[in-house]
Amino acid sequence: MASAPESHKILVVDDEQAICWAFKQLLQPEGYSVIVAASAEEGLDLAARERPDLVLLDVRLPGLSGLDALPRFREQNPDAPVLVMTAYGTMDTAIEATKRGAYNYLLKPIHNDDVLHHIRTALERRSLSREVLQLKHELENVSGMQVLVGKTPVMQDVYKKIGAVAPTGSSVLILGESGTGKELVARAIHDYSARARGPFIPVNCASMPEPLLESELYGHVKGAFTGAIRDKAGKAEVADGGTLFLDEIVEMPLSIQAKLLRFLEEQRFERVGSTEPVEVDVRIIAATNQDLRMRIKRQLFREDLYYRLNVVSIELPPLREHKDDIPLLIAHFLSRDMGFQPMNAHGQDTRATHRPPEISQAAMKVLEQYDWPGNVRELKNAIEHAVILARGKALAPEHLPSHILQALRGEEPSQGETLAEFVRLRTQQALDKAEGLAEGNAYNEITADVEKVIIATALKRTGGNQVQAARLLGIHRTTLRKKIEDYGL
Repeated sequence: MASAPESHKILVVDDEQAICWAFKQLLQPEGYSVIVAASAEEGLDLAARERPDLVLLDVRLPGLSGLDALPRFREQNPDAPVLVMTAYGTMDTAIEATKRGAYNYLLKPIHNDDVLHHIRTALERRSLSREVLQLKHELENVSGMQVLVGKTPVMQDVYKKIGAVAPTGSSVLILGESGTGKELVARAIHDYSARARGPFIPVNCASMPEPLLESELYGHVKGAFTGAIRDKAGKAEVADGGTLFLDEIVEMPLSIQAKLLRFLEEQRFERVGSTEPVEVDVRIIAATNQDLRMRIKRQLFREDLYYRLNVVSIELPPLREHKDDIPLLIAHFLSRDMGFQPMNAHGQDTRATHRPPEISQAAMKVLEQYDWPGNVRELKNAIEHAVILARGKALAPEHLPSHILQALRGEEPSQGETLAEFVRLRTQQALDKAEGLAEGNAYNEITADVEKVIIATALKRTGGNQVQAARLLGIHRTTLRKKIEDYGL
């Protein structure tokens, strides 16, 4: 006998005891918890106390009718779908029930399979709606305080383009080297648009293999593939009313490019494993650090999609072309954007009294001479590295990452030194964070950071083939699958 996927509580409101008894006999063996009421008034009192997940509500009840009580049930618990039941089905009753917020309308006598189907469908829809709202809330608050910084003419041109394109509904293509701030530009376009109150949903098209990317974008239905144990909303659905930012669009496989083109043209899509269209109102902003025209010539990117995305383009300059902004960027990082939590000996946050670090003229001169192949992101990481090593003192050249000093001396750091520098920096960050805690977790945090990158890189190399990835890594497939689940890959 099938069981409910989780223990849901169902309220049955019907003045016929035999019907309430029948629903208990039907639903309890399926894993549902059932509570009953003989009137709308009693049902509203029970609903207020018990917070049911779903309500089965008869129309004809003594005292307050089911239709009159329906809006009160919905107002009291908007998250709980209400299935209206009646033995006297008319068009007026059906329309009125729908207008007052009924999820569905059932005619008595109700067949067992039908009512189970309607209950499961309503609860799955409720679960999906909760997931969409939760994901919207989480993603709307990611890096919400980050801003673009720069006063040079080339940055002023970027600001002007953002101001011109933001109020429109046009698709935007953002071009620029890695680390130039493409996502910050996308967020600024969103924040200055009429969609600012809606969600901003970023998706990195290079971070997952093709099957996972399609599911990530469009969602899937239960049973669509192995491991699809329930319906899941995709980022395109979560972005309804807002902006969907597709980073590294050049890495999107051709098969998904075709589906994206249709989505751009029709503003609708199907979840993986479904033929039912989902309509949304979403603005698309895409970004890449590669030459899309060259990819088109090599038949790795659709030309029609390129023109559909490139209604307006914004090209971000590399940092080496606006070095006059470096002092302003450093001041910004040191004053508010380093993300540190200064703690005293008692583990209390002292940010309010913590003065931002200063930087010496010698260190500033070094930073202005370096060409920054990693652009603004590399500069921010370098400042963070220096702050950690300086430990409250003014930032000096010796506090900067060694590869910067070596590059200015004409030396090339080995890959081993670069990796060691990264691990050293990450370890220092984790240890600093752990110092104010009763028990730290630095080792697990650092290991997880590195391990996640290793697993993701192997999966990308093998196109998501877990057997091949496990073989290349020299680990058992079961171990790999657990790591994928642990890291959400």
